[in-house]
Amino acid sequence: MIDTHCHVHDPAFDEDRDEVVRRARDAGVRAMVTIGEDLTDSRRAIDTAQEYAINSAPGIHPHRAQEAPADLASQLAALLGEPGVVALGEIGLDYYYEHSPRAKQIEVLRAQIEIARERNVPVIFHQRDAFDDFVTVLREEWKPGMRGVVHCFTGTASEAAIYRDEFGLLLGIGGVVTFPKAQALRDAVASVGASAIVLETDCPYLAPVPQRGRRNEPSFLSHIAAAVASLLAEPLDDVIAATDANAQWLFGI
Repeated sequence: MIDTHCHVHDPAFDEDRDEVVRRARDAGVRAMVTIGEDLTDSRRAIDTAQEYAINSAPGIHPHRAQEAPADLASQLAALLGEPGVVALGEIGLDYYYEHSPRAKQIEVLRAQIEIARERNVPVIFHQRDAFDDFVTVLREEWKPGMRGVVHCFTGTASEAAIYRDEFGLLLGIGGVVTFPKAQALRDAVASVGASAIVLETDCPYLAPVPQRGRRNEPSFLSHIAAAVASLLAEPLDDVIAATDANAQWLFGI
């Protein structure tokens, strides 16, 4: 299994990161991508990834958009050149919390898509309660041949179809798919199938059932894989093989 979106560099793991990584590998998680949220956090993600022989991605999360420096392109370019970096992210729009003004979020999103386009690197997107504006930006900035994933996808079947069919984006499916009230998400996953998704934990957040309420970690990816296999009525090994192949295509790992 490949955990395509985690935050194992997060301080939540400072006391037992060695054990967390060991448990993940014992559970069959053979690769992980730990994701940055601003320049400082991205540096920490890269350093942690290099220490544990996993992968990383630097980027400016929409919450942090108002903190983006004027020389963002050059600073991100330096981070993208580091060993083990496989994507740019997570970037996008978040109108649920709106920690940064919407206009600034859009500006920084456009700037980072341009960086990804120029450097030909995959993109990890974050979108929450901003679907219309997000799609508008993609229609103006996203170009054929670019690769990306909408992480923590929790949308509808129609939204899933737009991401897949119009932009060729994969959908990152995490613990929410196991939540009792997430039937619309399960319907969306069923509508696109394993060929359009990758698996993720987004740890330390959003632990899946039956671990809900605990700190999430990459070893819990097995619960997500099992839930998706049950939902699609497909053998677990087939779902893992398909989603791993998607992750390998996306990130080159």
